[in-house]
Amino acid sequence: MSKNKIVSASALITRLARHRREGRVIAFTNGCFDILHFGHVAYLEKAKKKDRILVVGLNSDASVRRIKGLQRPLNPQRHRARVLAALESVDYVCLFTAPTPLSLIKVVRPDVLIKGADWKGKGIVGEDVVKAAGGRVEFIQFEKGCSTTAIIAKIRKTCRE
Repeated sequence: MSKNKIVSASALITRLARHRREGRVIAFTNGCFDILHFGHVAYLEKAKKKDRILVVGLNSDASVRRIKGLQRPLNPQRHRARVLAALESVDYVCLFTAPTPLSLIKVVRPDVLIKGADWKGKGIVGEDVVKAAGGRVEFIQFEKGCSTTAIIAKIRKTCRE
């Protein structure tokens, strides 16, 4: 059941230890995932790959407000977490409240830290931690024209017309 995929950081440590003993590759990505859309699904499917356990760090409501402004998120964290957890490509969802996922990355200790290609050449939070442990950073190309911000703008425009 998808609810079982939503875990605390302490529960995640235990589960990931078992996966590591099985020789599985742990991958980590993060985001707000406010209105789940095709771009998110495509990104998460590319991040998963066949041999990976995919952990998604999900910004809490307070964290989203700090990043995106007081009008966001549109969907509360418990709803966003359940929708993400329902995806076949996502193995675990773990909420974080800090402005960045650094503390969660230190807990997860991923083999692969995944970010959108738009982050290439920019400082990636946790990159130093992952690389110091022998891991790597992987960039995934976004689907053009797919963003929550663009969807919200389109809805607002349609409502004004």
